[in-house]
Amino acid sequence: MATSYFSIAAILILILFTTTHLNCCLEARKILSSDTDTEFIKTSCGGTTYPDLCVTTFSSYASEIQSSPKILASKSLCLTLNTTRSASKTLTELSKSQGLKPREAAALRDCVEEIGDSVDEVKRSIGEMDETQGKSFAFRMSDIETWVSAALTNEDTCMDGFSESPIDGDVKATVRSVIEKVAHLTSISLAFVNRYAGTIS
Repeated sequence: MATSYFSIAAILILILFTTTHLNCCLEARKILSSDTDTEFIKTSCGGTTYPDLCVTTFSSYASEIQSSPKILASKSLCLTLNTTRSASKTLTELSKSQGLKPREAAALRDCVEEIGDSVDEVKRSIGEMDETQGKSFAFRMSDIETWVSAALTNEDTCMDGFSESPIDGDVKATVRSVIEKVAHLTSISLAFVNRYAGTIS
């Protein structure tokens, strides 16, 4: 019965997660894009670990991004932040579900903390991308790469906490569905940040 309760709660929370994780930046989306803009997205996504997700996510922003590695990197960080924030909220709600075993509850609490750290690191990265004073470009990009890499590590650590056999299958599957999307977008963002960092020596 406890597992059934968790399953129903998880489904409702996941529906909320999948329908709200791209709230920010949507106002800047443009409907029309040129073939050149779209091709830039496809080519850029081809250099990521998750090209299909990348193309699906960024094609609708092609006219805004055009052929700018900086705008692409900034947009990817913005979308990653939205998704990570939504994941944090989702995991927090899941951690309050009835019927969780002590080990599951502890793993979820750890996840909430780790994803919260990821939110902070991506936010810092966005702020640094917008900064034009003080640090050199190379120093600034090095910091951003470090923070985005740390966010990705946090997400991997979260999933590692659910790798042990005592964790219920429904709990594990629910957390994985949330964290995988976050980790994949973070990985794409890191690839775009690295590419932008390499455009100026």
